This record gives sequence, C-alpha cells and structure tokens, in this order.
Amino acid sequence: MLKIIEILGTSEESFSRAADNAIQVAAQTVRGITSAKVTEMECKVENGRVSEYRAVLRILFEVER
Repeated sequence: MLKIIEILGTSEESFSRAADNAIQVAAQTVRGITSAKVTEMECKVENGRVSEYRAVLRILFEVER
C-alpha cells in the first residue's frame, strides 16, 4: 500500500534547496520515500526582495504492514 502526503520546505537560497530541505526533514520520520513531486512554488518578499523560497511537495512512500 502506498501513501501520499504534502510537505513544505523552505530555503533562503533557492526553490531547489527548499525542496531538498523538505525531503531531508521528512526522511527523518518517514521511511521508504520513493518519489516526490513539486506541486507549488512561492516566495516570501521583504523590502522588495525575495527573503525565502518555499516549495510544496507531494511525497510517495510505502506503508509498512
């Protein structure tokens, strides 16, 4: 059986780093992640500049029996 959950990653550097951060944190408590899909990208703006990149991901993993 497979399960899908949504997670949010953040980074001050890039969308790519935000996605990578999300997977690294999720992998600490979710075992067996097999794939991820970035479903949304957004950024926080402060003083006319991007201050934080955000990536929403759907991750797929196998449920243990």
